[in-house]
Amino acid sequence: MPTQKEIGDKAEAIAVQYLAKSGYRILATKWYFGHYELDIVAREKDELVIVEVKARTGLRYEHPSEAISNKKIKRIVEAGEAFILEHDLNLETRFDVITIIFFKEGRYELEHFKDAFYPTM
Repeated sequence: MPTQKEIGDKAEAIAVQYLAKSGYRILATKWYFGHYELDIVAREKDELVIVEVKARTGLRYEHPSEAISNKKIKRIVEAGEAFILEHDLNLETRFDVITIIFFKEGRYELEHFKDAFYPTM
């Protein structure tokens, strides 16, 4: 049985492929700011897109999107701000979530939630 890290790595690879096929330009994957991580940073036209990837095996537990707490959102936003400053970007930014549920025989279901959350003031 794969570990949660292996499941997460596989989900992130699938999400990168999906975004690239959808016309996004991938700028970074697994980008760290201290202990905070951005799963995927991409660009769609003139917009910076920060993507959190959540994965589960089967439907035994909550939907993967429900695993994103307010604390996690705060960390993603803070790391996103650091990425923007480090790369001197001046783009509109949105925060998306891609969820992947893995089933038997290598099948999976991917959902892409654009503007999944907004940074709070």
